[in-house]
Amino acid sequence: MNREPYKIYYEFRLQDGSKKIFRILLDPNTISFITCEKIEKAAWMRLSYLQCQCCPLNDKDVSYCPIAVNIGKLCEDFKNMPSFDKCIVRCTTVERTYIKKTSIMEGLASVFGIVMATSDCPVMSFFKPMARFHLPFSTIQETVFRVASVHLLKQYFDCKEKGVSEFNLESLNQHYQKVRIINKGLMARLNSVVKKDADKNAVNILHSLSQILSREISYSFNSVEYLFRP
Repeated sequence: MNREPYKIYYEFRLQDGSKKIFRILLDPNTISFITCEKIEKAAWMRLSYLQCQCCPLNDKDVSYCPIAVNIGKLCEDFKNMPSFDKCIVRCTTVERTYIKKTSIMEGLASVFGIVMATSDCPVMSFFKPMARFHLPFSTIQETVFRVASVHLLKQYFDCKEKGVSEFNLESLNQHYQKVRIINKGLMARLNSVVKKDADKNAVNILHSLSQILSREISYSFNSVEYLFRP
């Protein structure tokens, strides 16, 4: 078993020359977010505060929303920043480095995506395999391809383990219905604490992407079918 955490570093170089750095450590075996900084927990992070309608957690057992806690520092750092301010974002993983000149909200969307996937939210944990092979700033088509691939690979492993050989997209469609609810719930939390719109619009990007993916699922991923045809 691996022992060294899987590291992902995000560096935002802002227009005024300042930098903001967010470090993500993932358990190499469970792909769970490892909290490496002391986070001052706020009321909006409590599980019962605007709890997502589909959340299976109970506030008697879990006091704080795991996603809210893990994005706390990020929200604090960017709460006064407008969405469309330009920046240079550098994402460094173990394997390679990605750099893009973009808006603050797009850079944040990339960070939010991986934190939400790895924070041990029971709904979002489906995305852990994608988080392990994180692709920052992915296009819609890249995301469609990755989501479909991960879903079908999971069904293959389920078949190996349980003998279930039914390959379909229905469970994926049901899952994305819950993902959209989680996005809306997180947006409600952020609306109550952030002043500007960078954080909120980052989640909006993820929510819009989940809507597009739901449509792709409904059309059986027709947009990438041409790749498998002569």
